[in-house]
Amino acid sequence: MAIYETDFYTWTQQQAAFLKSGQFSEIDLENLIEEVESMGRSEKRALESRLIILLQHLLKWQYQPARRGRSWELTIKGQRMKFIKVLNENPGLKPSLDQCLIDAYQFAIVEASKETGLDEKTFPSVCPWELKEITRLDFYPES
Repeated sequence: MAIYETDFYTWTQQQAAFLKSGQFSEIDLENLIEEVESMGRSEKRALESRLIILLQHLLKWQYQPARRGRSWELTIKGQRMKFIKVLNENPGLKPSLDQCLIDAYQFAIVEASKETGLDEKTFPSVCPWELKEITRLDFYPES
């Protein structure tokens, strides 16, 4: 059984050492490729996760104005800042933003419905905001 499967940490340290020392023939290329690709997917998931939470709270903000509070405002602000940070650290994700928004919004509807008790059909089936609005620090939708 390969060390990759039994001791991932040691495997990563070995691969780094092989790269640093130029011992390219020793590199576990197949698994290294898989891990690098996985890291990219992880960044994309992080971006989408921030966007889901942000959209969920924007929906709650718009559809439950009586429950607006500092907590929701700070969650919106924090998730917006984290989304922008992930995007700035990974500009290669920009071409996938349109699809990311479509996907994240569908999840946000489900989460907002779960938290508010409102039927999913209460919310628009397509995101009512553009990414430019969503990421603007002063944007809060009105009811």
